[in-house]
Amino acid sequence: MRGPGTDTGPTDIQSVYVRSLIRSQLRLALICASGFVVATVVFVGVVVFAPALDDVLVAGVPVSWLLLGFGVYPLAVTVAALYVRAASRNEARYRSLAEDA
Repeated sequence: MRGPGTDTGPTDIQSVYVRSLIRSQLRLALICASGFVVATVVFVGVVVFAPALDDVLVAGVPVSWLLLGFGVYPLAVTVAALYVRAASRNEARYRSLAEDA
């Protein structure tokens, strides 16, 4: 049984910090996801609206396939790396605020 002054639950300021971190991470995820979707749509749009790319072959492979294969996958890896870096920075900022509180 807990007596007065032994409450180890989260304080109001810690709750505010956690909610702020969650909002920050959600905002970051939405920005990264929408940026990836827009860039992918641009890649697909180039392939769809430039059918001449199918006629150009590099090592027997149409340029449109190369564009999708070597354009979208590096884009996904780059977006993922940027997300992890920014999310880690958000969490480090949260930890420093939580330690000060």
